[in-house]
Amino acid sequence: MQTVKPVEQQKVTIQQYDTVRRLTLGKVIIYLCLISLAVICIIPFYLMLIYSTHNNATIASTFTFLPGPFLLDNYTNMASKINIWRGFANSFFIAGTSTVLSLYIGSLTAYGFAKFKFKGRNGLFLFLLATMMVPGQLALIGMYRLFSTLGLLDSYAAIILPAAANAFNVFFIKQFMESSIPDEIIESARVDSAGEFRTFNLIVLPILGPAISALGIFTFIGSWNNFLTPLVLFFSLDKYPLPVLVALVQGYYGMDYGLLYLGVAISILPIIIVFAIFSRQIIGSVALGAVKG
Repeated sequence: MQTVKPVEQQKVTIQQYDTVRRLTLGKVIIYLCLISLAVICIIPFYLMLIYSTHNNATIASTFTFLPGPFLLDNYTNMASKINIWRGFANSFFIAGTSTVLSLYIGSLTAYGFAKFKFKGRNGLFLFLLATMMVPGQLALIGMYRLFSTLGLLDSYAAIILPAAANAFNVFFIKQFMESSIPDEIIESARVDSAGEFRTFNLIVLPILGPAISALGIFTFIGSWNNFLTPLVLFFSLDKYPLPVLVALVQGYYGMDYGLLYLGVAISILPIIIVFAIFSRQIIGSVALGAVKG
């Protein structure tokens, strides 16, 4: 009996070793695949930064992974053609204001749909969802006529006000609110004589923090990258956001790729910073929604 137990223990140890080895091999394969995907995603951004340091002749004739000595020349040439930092400030103002208004108005609208019972609520919400199926470019002509009548063309309000009405934000926040905010909390606030706006601002809005943070990233990025709407509704060069100014670098008979890569690198840098800072909020909102659900 004493000779059998060591043999059985040895067999168990061998089986455990084989299991650990199989799991380790599977993890290695997964890690290799993830690293490969990460490299594929990073290479275009790396090449964009590298090519912004080369002149047009080098970019057109060679393919390189090494930086060049023309970064300052490209920046000086670009600064002589467009005011890149004025466009940066315009984009930051438009994107920041649009994000704040869109999130607050979307949260307030979702609060009405989620916590108030009124006639025609479901039909109105379905109509709101149906507007998500319509491309925004189709409404551009109507927006132009409307803002022309109101005298708001070539003003920041022409870009910010339409961005404040975001149907997807209303839909997302409504679903999050229904699963994360019990009606008893709101009823308790009403019993304590709190008004609806006070209840929303002091109780509901802080609970919506993870959902608003996640939506804020996508709303900011979408507003920052908006190109067509400012191009149509703005006429003054000093009001153009960064994507429009970068497009103005292109000439009619030629293109300076070094300037173009440098302009794109400057325009995309804030997006990377915002996403790197607030990306954990996306994971947090998904995890919180999973636990609450």
